[in-house]
Order: sequence, then structure tokens, then C-alpha cells
Amino acid sequence: MDFLIIVTISVVLISFFLDREKTFTGLKKGLSMFVSILPELLNILILVSIVLYLIPQSMLIRWLGRDSGMTGMSIAALTGSISLIPGFIAYPLAAILLKSGVSYSVLAVFITTLMMVGIVTLPLEAKYYGLKTALLRNGLSFLGAILIGILVGVFM
Repeated sequence: MDFLIIVTISVVLISFFLDREKTFTGLKKGLSMFVSILPELLNILILVSIVLYLIPQSMLIRWLGRDSGMTGMSIAALTGSISLIPGFIAYPLAAILLKSGVSYSVLAVFITTLMMVGIVTLPLEAKYYGLKTALLRNGLSFLGAILIGILVGVFM
């Protein structure tokens, strides 16, 4: 983490010396983007913190931990498929879940289905691409997410 901070500061300083105006414009735009996503990020993190507080860690580990197997991956796949969480929130959420004892394979399935499968958005997708194509794409993405989870479980 320290390395990334040092690199970021170095690049900003180089940019500042090359073109002050563009650097300030970029920093203002970045700050504006950060402020615009902050409410969503905080809401999700607060919600996850409350859920993790209410669910005993032993239950979380039993259902989503290293020994949860296909049950944990199935729970993650279904949860990810019906959730509408943007990627910039999903990764910090995954870090919190990892620290709480959730396995890498379950997290891989969750994030993959979150990004690739859209049960909630299926009607919109079917409207533009046709029901058969939308179902095929979502089904293959769902199976792909399970396969990714299995592979992550093998290699991690």
C-alpha cells in the first residue's frame, strides 16, 4: 500500500511540473468523482457492517468459508446474480468479507456473478437482445462464475 501511495504522489508531482493547469483540473475532477460515489460507498459499507455484526462469524464461516464448498459458492452466485452493486463498491466489500473468513473461491463467484449476471436487469437486456440471447448470456456467465470459483479454490 505504501508503494502505491509513493508512486501516486510521484506521478502527481511529475504531472504538476509538466502542466500545472491540467494537474489541478485532473485533481478537481477526481475529487468530484470521489465525492459523488462516496454516499453509495458509505451506504453499502454501513449495511455490510450491520449484517456482519448481526451474523455470528461462526455462521458466516460455516456457510461461506473455506469448507463451505458448493453450498457457499451457490449462496454467493445467487447473491451476486440478484445484487446491483457497482464494481468500485464490490471490491472493498470483498476485502471486508475476506477478513471475516469468507473464502477466495466464494468471493470469486460473488464478484464474477455480480459483474456478469443480471437477474434484476434481465427484462431490459431481453428487450434489446431478445429473451433467448439474454438467458443464454446470463446462464453461461453464471456457469462461468461457478467454474472460476472452482478454479480459484484449486489454486488458492
